[in-house]
Amino acid sequence: MCGMRKTACARCSAAFVALRWRSKFAQHLIDNKHAIGNMEDIMEVVHMEKKGKMLDTLEGFHIYKETKAGNQINDKLTVRKNAIFETTVQEDPYRGSTAPPQPNT
Repeated sequence: MCGMRKTACARCSAAFVALRWRSKFAQHLIDNKHAIGNMEDIMEVVHMEKKGKMLDTLEGFHIYKETKAGNQINDKLTVRKNAIFETTVQEDPYRGSTAPPQPNT
């Protein structure tokens, strides 16, 4: 199983979604003089899946979703219009959350 993770800037809403660590997130921190923050606070596993087309599609979807929200710092040239992703983003009941809201106790 492989983990796809979302790494979010501790100072702003910028986010990087990837299967592997890449330098775009580090470059964002350097360019904007933002501190890295605690890994427990800035990184979350979005999906666990076997390597393959499904995981690649999920990665593309989450990059698309962050792009639509104006948060993504992945390579902007990799994001293409996708009618299925667009419909899913518009109909998302959790509005960007990767998990259902927890009931109030």
